[in-house]
Amino acid sequence: MSTWYDNAVFYHMYPLGMSGAPFENREEEVVHRFDGLKKWLPHIKELGCDAIYIGPLFESTTHGYDTRDYKLVDRRLGDNKDFKEFVQQAHELGLKIVVDGVFNHTGREFFAFRDIQQNREGSRYCGWYKGINFGWNNPYNDGFGYEAWRNCFELVNLNLQNREVKDYLFEVIRFWIHEFDIDGIRLDCADCLDFDFMKEMRWMTGNEKQDFWLMGEVIHGDYARWANQEMLHSVTNYELHKGLYSGHNDHNYFEIAHTIRRQFDENGGIYKGRILYSFVDNHDVDRIISKLNDKRHLKSVYTLLYTLPGNPSIYYGSEWGIEGRKAEGGDPALRPQINLENMKKNPPVAWLPEYLAFLGECRKEHPVIGEGRYRELMLTTRQYAYARLGEQESVLVLANNDENEAYMSVPLPVGTYQIVNLETQEIVPEEGGRVNMTLPAGGCALLLLKH
Repeated sequence: MSTWYDNAVFYHMYPLGMSGAPFENREEEVVHRFDGLKKWLPHIKELGCDAIYIGPLFESTTHGYDTRDYKLVDRRLGDNKDFKEFVQQAHELGLKIVVDGVFNHTGREFFAFRDIQQNREGSRYCGWYKGINFGWNNPYNDGFGYEAWRNCFELVNLNLQNREVKDYLFEVIRFWIHEFDIDGIRLDCADCLDFDFMKEMRWMTGNEKQDFWLMGEVIHGDYARWANQEMLHSVTNYELHKGLYSGHNDHNYFEIAHTIRRQFDENGGIYKGRILYSFVDNHDVDRIISKLNDKRHLKSVYTLLYTLPGNPSIYYGSEWGIEGRKAEGGDPALRPQINLENMKKNPPVAWLPEYLAFLGECRKEHPVIGEGRYRELMLTTRQYAYARLGEQESVLVLANNDENEAYMSVPLPVGTYQIVNLETQEIVPEEGGRVNMTLPAGGCALLLLKH
């Protein structure tokens, strides 16, 4: 049975940054920045997206991942009513909402940690965190030690094997589902989370909402350990993310093709049957246009993102080709405030939003692009062609990462076809079981094969 997330295109919002909220949460009053965020919804729909991953959202001290209160929308963004209305408006447009679940750690202002600071050995919450040791100290001079996430001592690692902690977090998730009607959770630092905790979460959320989606942030390792029938539906495909930019920068389509062959080949791909979360940039890595040596490759990078196996995701701002480098200001440089109206009037890459909308429309009109079997048809270091194969129709993708135009002669899958260029709507002739095209530098083509 297919679900909404099987063939979805995602839009990724980092609300604290894009709305211009202050980095530190020190004010008492609530500021209703969700009023501005709601204006993005029609734009996201026009881009052809099906779902929004938004977060972090809940009351925190600084960047959103140092949680103070899981049940309270961050006052820098608004209140619970604001977010509830945001979800309702998204649902009215047919957009699903996925939130950040930050369950590996809390901030130091979370109630359980404050209780330990106050009551020390007498606190009933000592078992809620990893490594609490009253014989040690920490950089904040609390007079006790604790395990911190990657030695960032503002993030205190929760003990997810503690029954009380699990029950508390599951109660939080139920609250999010019933209060806000969310459709899924992206699990922050899923590669650090306890496996039994995630298994129980899968069972619990599936009972609360049948088509609830769980996606995990996983950088390295065998993705099948997390994405399977017992645990998460999907994880971030960082392996493909790396290949999509370096395969273009190095004129090495073998890197991308090898990754996809290993992961999704119809004969023996190790993640065949799974749908991973694909992206070219996000709130933790440099913007794609800042990573590309040749900006003309932007079109083929996004074409591959949308047509290779996986759920494609656009990070807010990148649909206009904005720059952003971590080396030039840390994480905040990747999470800027954007004025939607001004950006629409004066985008850095004027053609890109329309092209992404075209790719999104192609996936809707021709689901085979997201669901069809992957088959590689032609590969050199600078040219790449593959098909997404279905019963009624297939789609052929051609890409050229050369600085010069390239003639490509691609063998067609067995059969007789009418071939249509989806971007130009022109009929493309078949010549002896092949399709022959000349692509410009950094060019690509999507060809519909009607069986």
